[in-house]
Amino acid sequence: MTEKEKAKIGLLYDNNNDKQLVEERLQAKELCYEYNNLRPSMLNEREAIIRRLFAKTGDKFLIEQPFVCDQGYNIEIGENFYCNHNAVMLDAAKISIGDNVFIAPNCALYTAGHPLNVEQRNQGLEYAYPITIGNNVWIGGGVTILPGVSIGDNTVIGAGSVVTKNIPDGVIAVGNPCRVVREITEEDKNKYPTA
Repeated sequence: MTEKEKAKIGLLYDNNNDKQLVEERLQAKELCYEYNNLRPSMLNEREAIIRRLFAKTGDKFLIEQPFVCDQGYNIEIGENFYCNHNAVMLDAAKISIGDNVFIAPNCALYTAGHPLNVEQRNQGLEYAYPITIGNNVWIGGGVTILPGVSIGDNTVIGAGSVVTKNIPDGVIAVGNPCRVVREITEEDKNKYPTA
């Protein structure tokens, strides 16, 4: 079994010394470098790079620069996706993001982690568990999402949260560790003034 196959099924794998994974990561970093060094107004060129980098995109999306990922081919985004500046997506495992998802600045999605056992960790072994974000989700600024987490549809994750466990549909969740504060209700439609 290859190291890439081990990663895909959640086993410990060697991401630091495996030639295939190192080369794929280098290719993704080159595309990220190219992306981040384009002029912001070069929207068509930026979109083309993301389409080459990601496994799947919707028709309409915008990812602000700078953006960094590890493989790229493990990332899928839905329609009307917006990701603000300084996003980091460590996609050793799959990152699936639904439609109408907004990610604020300085957010990190980490599918990769390291063993608690020092000998395994010092060998360069790691694990990778997928991250899933549903539809109509807003991720506040500075949020960190850890390996294996799912976030339900119509949910808001408050700024600065560290999401260590699954979060259900239709709630506001905040904190470190992130926890549900309350459900989103009809009254929330009237929270902000409209014209």
